[in-house]
Amino acid sequence: MSVLVFGSINVDIALYAHRLPRPGETVHGERYAIGLGGKGANQAVAAARLEAATHLVGRIGQDEFGDRARAALDRHGVHCETLQRCETPTGIALIGVDDAAQNCITVVPGANFAVDDSDVHRLERLLPQARCLLLQLELPLPTVMAAARAANAAGVPVLLDPAPAPPEPLPPALLGAVDVLTPNETETEALLGRRPTTAEEALNAAQTLQAQGVAAAAVKLGERGVAFRSGDTQGFVRPYPVESVDTTAAGDAFSGGLASALARGEVLADAVRFAAACGALATTRAGAADAMPTAREVRALIEAG
Repeated sequence: MSVLVFGSINVDIALYAHRLPRPGETVHGERYAIGLGGKGANQAVAAARLEAATHLVGRIGQDEFGDRARAALDRHGVHCETLQRCETPTGIALIGVDDAAQNCITVVPGANFAVDDSDVHRLERLLPQARCLLLQLELPLPTVMAAARAANAAGVPVLLDPAPAPPEPLPPALLGAVDVLTPNETETEALLGRRPTTAEEALNAAQTLQAQGVAAAAVKLGERGVAFRSGDTQGFVRPYPVESVDTTAAGDAFSGGLASALARGEVLADAVRFAAACGALATTRAGAADAMPTAREVRALIEAG
């Protein structure tokens, strides 16, 4: 095993319209699509499509959406032997996407919020074979913290995508357990109280996050690039030029790409460049899990850039 993911699994219902509705307004859409989603599932698919042996620990319901999610994970090559089915319905997300490829998302967590210590125990059995553990914040925070502690005890590096943006600062105990934190601008603002908009501001934010306990940080600025800092080493990866149609999966593609690169033994600077290319390519297709690029596509974009 290379990448172990402990995270959420949803079915996404994406709605495409010229623009997103304002409060109280109804707009006509152009089309819709139903597919696999949830940050855990998306990131697991991203890593698997990048040729990393990937296992996912999480929960789905005993319903049609659960059947659909499991079939999609199998199709993308994600190992799901420890996936738990429960009475709580499978999580869903309603995603609105406009012509500028911007989105707004409403998530009903469902079975994801039923994850408990028994799921952490299943995770612990897989840690001896893992090269890294990838976490997000769409599961109950105590279970995320328990998973991070278990990985620390097993000597497995922890990557945390702090999404969705936390309503309050993350516990110091969790930050201290993280090897690489990967917030975007919104999540950085939630964590630090300031929103980075330039490379310099993003580098400063990464340094502040280090001071709060994380070993390294990669601060994502969307189409403006990614700043990273590990120890005293820092850098900035400029954006790859692509024609975006849907930004829904960009952050998850970045996380899966970063995890797969670090699992291969790449240093953080190279892993961030690889992950940035993954995120860029994911915006060129509609959808979430189905938008994840292959390793061949990522290498081609990096070579062209």
